[in-house]
Amino acid sequence: MRAVEYHSNQDVRVVELPQPIIGPGELLVRLVACGICASDVMEWYMRPRAPLYPGHEPVGVVEAVGEGVEQFKIGDRVFVHHHVPCMVCHYCQRGAFSQCPTFRATRLDPGGLAEYIRVPAANVERDVLPLPASLSFEAATLIEPLACCIRGIERAMMRAGDRVLILGAGSNGIMLAQLARLRGAVRVMVVDPIAYRRERALEAGADLAFDPEGEPLLPRVLAANDGRKPDVVIVTPSKVQAMRQGLELVGPGGTVLLFAPPPPEEQLPVTPNELFFREITLRTSYSAGPYETRQALDLLATGRIRAESVITHRFPLHEAAQAFRLVAQPGEALKVVIMAAAPDADLTRAMARSDNQAEREGAGLA
Repeated sequence: MRAVEYHSNQDVRVVELPQPIIGPGELLVRLVACGICASDVMEWYMRPRAPLYPGHEPVGVVEAVGEGVEQFKIGDRVFVHHHVPCMVCHYCQRGAFSQCPTFRATRLDPGGLAEYIRVPAANVERDVLPLPASLSFEAATLIEPLACCIRGIERAMMRAGDRVLILGAGSNGIMLAQLARLRGAVRVMVVDPIAYRRERALEAGADLAFDPEGEPLLPRVLAANDGRKPDVVIVTPSKVQAMRQGLELVGPGGTVLLFAPPPPEEQLPVTPNELFFREITLRTSYSAGPYETRQALDLLATGRIRAESVITHRFPLHEAAQAFRLVAQPGEALKVVIMAAAPDADLTRAMARSDNQAEREGAGLA
């Protein structure tokens, strides 16, 4: 089978690997589509561990079912989460699923950008979700990143009536803006240096979009916000400069949420006196758990979050290198999706195989 193998942003290969063999409780999923995350091109994080088999936003069709699996059958359309918590440890009981040791240890084999994916039993049990017929595979690739945005909004402690500023209008920034609107924000503002992204954010429902270049940003934000600083600032870039800017822009009693990590050696200068007297809360948000993935699926299936607002480019699997280069230097691009197979043909073939298996079992031939 073919799989994407990552060495660097400029060295992404499509290689041949053995098809995974599943065991009891597991699934074999044939990939239909998978988004590329900004973290997939975060070289300080990826390159030291290369070669890697990336991809953590896959959706596809169940190709084979392991012994003991009753909730899924061949031909089912599914979303597969790459990490799942144990649900019983100290961290899970506190709702901190991304801190669970099981969450950190679970993964897909070989990764989400492979023609066939072995889904471990823990993942099958806790966060493989059936897709409604009304939701396209392409739209379903947003379940995982949207789930991360949902958790980000929760971690930012956003309330109805808040004024929200989002630094970065990539796909996550735009989904965060849409979620803020759904949660009752009275004003949603974004900041991005790329005009195309600012335009897309406004089309998706943001009230204002600022270019950080040129005139100082703070006076423009104040002028557009009745002289007030925002209650919530969400920083989507992994740059310390943007994080510091978030602290400068947030209003008294507000929250700054860091949505992406910088390299470990970089330091964020913070003045405790400033945090104390302005009562600023600084929080982070890493990944998402099974509650958020279900919320994300519902938001996409009901059309409250529109996939077309963020998905801009699609590539076949054999053009993965070009897709990764685009994500690394996006310009006029938001969400990039790898389409590994023709969904309708795959589903028809899988369903036929499922029917044949049922006939064989009925005849005592299986």
